[in-house]
Amino acid sequence: MTPPPPPPPPPRKQVLLRLDPAVYDALARWASDELRSANAQIEFLLRRALTESGRLPGGTAPIRRRGRPPKAAPDGAEEPGAEGAPDGGGTS
Repeated sequence: MTPPPPPPPPPRKQVLLRLDPAVYDALARWASDELRSANAQIEFLLRRALTESGRLPGGTAPIRRRGRPPKAAPDGAEEPGAEGAPDGGGTS
């Protein structure tokens, strides 16, 4: 008997953010250097700031990994090599 699939992640909150165009351009270049989208870079920086200030809530889900989700092997385990895939978190 196979275990039930994990529950779907909660929906992501959408916000409208107004930025100075020069600030956005600098952010987009930085995101590109780190192989992230501008949106992922904003979330990464906000999470880092919240963590450093001790304000990140304890139940916060980890940042989503980049790219497609790993394929599951027939036994339900991840494919070999998937554990070393880069993610959007971590510190630089």
